[in-house]
Amino acid sequence: MRHLSFAFACFVLSAPAFAGEPQIIGAKNGKDVITVRVPEAATSKQAVPFFPGVSSNNAGAKGLSLMKVVIPPGASAKAHVHKGHESAIYLLQGTVETRYGEHLEKSVVNVAGDFIYIPADVPHQPTNLSKTEPAIGIVARNDADEQEHVILLPKK
Repeated sequence: MRHLSFAFACFVLSAPAFAGEPQIIGAKNGKDVITVRVPEAATSKQAVPFFPGVSSNNAGAKGLSLMKVVIPPGASAKAHVHKGHESAIYLLQGTVETRYGEHLEKSVVNVAGDFIYIPADVPHQPTNLSKTEPAIGIVARNDADEQEHVILLPKK
């Protein structure tokens, strides 16, 4: 079983980040601890803002990704699946209803502080139930290319 260890190290600062581009601190050589600073959100395939933190692109990760996702007030992500990959979410802020299942016929409502697990290939669509506050979650996935295996579902 693999484990993560943390050690103090000297960091190499990458080239200065331009507005919107992540700043990467450390060398993606498999031996340095990497820090990723994401100044502003990108838009995911699911049509919600996200901050791509740890990934193959940003940190040189091989088997996981970690990001912050924001669902604006009253908004929904597009219905989708993560082909072949599991997701774990910690809901930092908000109340989110996630419809899921083959025809999005099932539903669960989560609140800030909930840990959420979504098995690989499960169709789902989260919706922020607040009309005034964003919902914010930290998402981990066993996929280093956080958007590569997102498959949008056809509208019904």
